[in-house]
Amino acid sequence: MSSRFIQIHWLASYPATLLNRDDAGLAKRIPFGGTVRSRISSQCLKRHWRVAGQGSVDASKVHPWALANVGVPTGSRSKEVVERKILPGAAAGLDPTQEALDAARIALIENLYGSKAGDTKSRQALFFGQPEIDYLIERTRQALEQSDPKAVTETLKAFFKDERANLRALKHGAGLETALFGRMVTADPESNRDAAIHVAHALSVHAIERELDFMAVVDDLKREDKDSDAGAAGVFDMELASGLYYGYTVVDVPLLIANLADDAEAAAKVVEHLVHLIADVSPGAKKGSTAPYSYAEFMLVEAGERQPRTLANAFRQALKARDQDPAEAAVNVLAEHLARMDRAYQTGERRRQLSVLDAMIPDCDAVSLDELARFAGSEVGAAT
Repeated sequence: MSSRFIQIHWLASYPATLLNRDDAGLAKRIPFGGTVRSRISSQCLKRHWRVAGQGSVDASKVHPWALANVGVPTGSRSKEVVERKILPGAAAGLDPTQEALDAARIALIENLYGSKAGDTKSRQALFFGQPEIDYLIERTRQALEQSDPKAVTETLKAFFKDERANLRALKHGAGLETALFGRMVTADPESNRDAAIHVAHALSVHAIERELDFMAVVDDLKREDKDSDAGAAGVFDMELASGLYYGYTVVDVPLLIANLADDAEAAAKVVEHLVHLIADVSPGAKKGSTAPYSYAEFMLVEAGERQPRTLANAFRQALKARDQDPAEAAVNVLAEHLARMDRAYQTGERRRQLSVLDAMIPDCDAVSLDELARFAGSEVGAAT
């Protein structure tokens, strides 16, 4: 059977962490159901899933389910792709004059970021797929082979006028991340792409639990001096929060396949990888001082044809401390809410669950993470 949407629900618990900060350095929060909750922004979640495994010293230790292993070119989001990627690549092996480089830089910025984007601070941080970057490097290189700055400018202007359609037509040109999470380009609306994967802000199922952590930094050398003071080199504070979070992600299957140039096999791999990433990739600042690593303790994957709906409303009334394990209480509340929704709407989604808890969703097969991910990927393949 085919699936129009795949919905992924999860519960994960994090003690004494600072997963996502606001501009004041405090844990992000949101009121819901009359109670202030801890929050992890969707941007934070997506970025950690997107870059999982990147930057590893040993390439063999990259996350086995990293999006980079799907087989579709990835990309980079930056305000400075011209200066950091395109121009260095285009000038490699050539000896262009500074005037020619400046002319190329201005032409590229105006056509990629807009006519008023000379200052990097005024630019939009855009996502470029590696095929797009490679194509732009090659065309810029051809322009730089001309020594006259005016010729460089005219060559690049002609390219953007006559060949922009070729740039958009590159297979997977905008990169895997754009196919998944979308792209908005104010300077070139035709390069926009709708997101096929929709990610909700995760929120705690209970009232925010937070504490202000007071810290003193000890000066080791002063500490050794018996005639000095106690050795404090500074005092600081940091807000820490603990929480059991509910998260929710929706995959628009036909749009994902379309965004991946009708490559249904790649789309199925994306969803399989995504389930793994949601399960074990932790968001979090202050890694060195809080070790914010947790796995999801419960996951529910649903596949079906009807309009998606969050199950966050199961926690509209914040859970309170009970004798029961809060995570098991959350699953029970989720199960009750889901049963009511099923009775009212009878949408008939196909489901699988993962649980390390005693509590589970009734009449739903419990499987391992590998099996859960394969189930989600198979529902994408079935959609073709």
